[in-house]
Amino acid sequence: MRLENKVALISGGARGMGAVEAKLFAKEGAKVIIGDMLEDEGRKVEAEINEAGGECVFVTLDVSSEDAWKRAVDEAVTRYGKLDILVNNAGIYRAHTVEETTAKEWDQVMDINAKGVFLGTKHAIPAMREAGGGSIVNISSVAGLVGSKQTTAYTASKGAVRLLTKSTAIQYASDGIRANSVHPGTIETPMTEGILADPAMRQDRMDRTPLGRLGRPEDVAYAALYLASDEASFVTGSELVIDGGRTAE
Repeated sequence: MRLENKVALISGGARGMGAVEAKLFAKEGAKVIIGDMLEDEGRKVEAEINEAGGECVFVTLDVSSEDAWKRAVDEAVTRYGKLDILVNNAGIYRAHTVEETTAKEWDQVMDINAKGVFLGTKHAIPAMREAGGGSIVNISSVAGLVGSKQTTAYTASKGAVRLLTKSTAIQYASDGIRANSVHPGTIETPMTEGILADPAMRQDRMDRTPLGRLGRPEDVAYAALYLASDEASFVTGSELVIDGGRTAE
């Protein structure tokens, strides 16, 4: 198993990509802590993993709260003795131009998508250093690589994640801590339901993807699995784009 004897903390693990990542990591041998504000859905994922023979525990996690991150990391270390992997997966999407974006919306998106990744990274690092190293996988977006006609705060937040990842990689390489970002294109998840419910928008997203389909959560989960595993032991500060070729044009 690719993550045997590893302990992983995944934010936003109650549904969508985070839930699929949690199930895959557990299947590959990791002990998994999923953090989310969606308790009912999180408890369901926890139960499904444990019933399938894996090890998983759910914790309530507001990623914009430093105290909440401290508790989540402490739970991993207290329960399993260490922390090897952090997947900063939690995020929200808002689609407005610069003029349409309110200061409140900007702050909300930045708090979750950028500050949340910063806080998770900050509080995971000491535990990983104690464990002798680790892997941080930050779920960014193709919106963190290129500009957008539709999104402002979201694009800015995902760009912040991209460069925070590189700074983390450089600063903590000597501790054996790797940090990489994953950049999905359009993935069919609960977060994108509203966008993809419009047939014209759905077709537009497919037309802009050379492989001719939308992404699945599994596509991103396997990318995260690779970066979390020892197979990627010489990979840090990198960007793994999972977009069906969308940004290649």
